[in-house]
Amino acid sequence: MTATLIWLLVALLVIGVYLSWTAGRLDRLHVRMDAARAALDAQLLRRASVAQELATSGVLDPAASIVLYEAAHAARQAEEEQREVAESELSQALRAVFEEPAQVEAVREAPGGEEAARELAEAVRRVPMARRFHNDAVGAARRLREHRKVRWFRLAGHAPFPLAFEMDDEPPTALVERAA
Repeated sequence: MTATLIWLLVALLVIGVYLSWTAGRLDRLHVRMDAARAALDAQLLRRASVAQELATSGVLDPAASIVLYEAAHAARQAEEEQREVAESELSQALRAVFEEPAQVEAVREAPGGEEAARELAEAVRRVPMARRFHNDAVGAARRLREHRKVRWFRLAGHAPFPLAFEMDDEPPTALVERAA
């Protein structure tokens, strides 16, 4: 009887330690996901800010300036529910404005244009990487949260279910090719 009780206590202790380790792992994944989201938000804000600066600098033609400014402004002001759509629209506006290599060259030839084009190319190039890191962290957290042990023992607590950030982040080829 005593040996059975000891083995039962040992088994409960091992299960408790395993569940605690799993909860800690899930917590670390949530922290990683939050950090990746903050980095993604920073890159999206940087891209929108640089696009807005370029739109108001006078180096683009008026129609391109309006399109780019409105898309960048909408991306910066978007509510969380509309953020993916607004960021996708900014990507589309960037591709439309910088579709032709001649437009990129015209920007580069303007005073201060070389720096502005380089900064925009860097910002545009970093967004897909930041989004990929965020979505990878979300995927890892989701996979762990889908395990039965996590659901049965409610190891995720009250943390919301992680959502990937889906957007069109295809960079304008003329801008990125010239910067590479």
